[in-house]
Amino acid sequence: MFLRCLSVPTLAMLAVAGAQTQDAAAGGMAFQQCAECHSPGESNGAGPGLKGVVGRRAGTKADFVYSPALAKSELVWNDIALDNFLANPQKALPGTTMQYPGDDDPKERADLVAYLKTLK
Repeated sequence: MFLRCLSVPTLAMLAVAGAQTQDAAAGGMAFQQCAECHSPGESNGAGPGLKGVVGRRAGTKADFVYSPALAKSELVWNDIALDNFLANPQKALPGTTMQYPGDDDPKERADLVAYLKTLK
């Protein structure tokens, strides 16, 4: 009954908000697949350490050598940019050398983003 009173744009916004519910604890579990290359701290591996990644411009961590695609990027790691990159790194940033095929599960990506936000 209540839903019939809402406009189509409002219903669409509610659907998007529900789909993007984030669970940092679940994201921490999902991060285990990332830990082969990335640390949740400042230390680097095959990929840069991810402490403080949210809000940082892509390719700017001082002690890591990035691919030219990331180094030249104007991308700032926010929820949308991270979600797009985690879904398909090569599509989001052509030329990246990140060897990760992407994650097609929107809930898992949302949880990963929530976890990355805790790495301060």
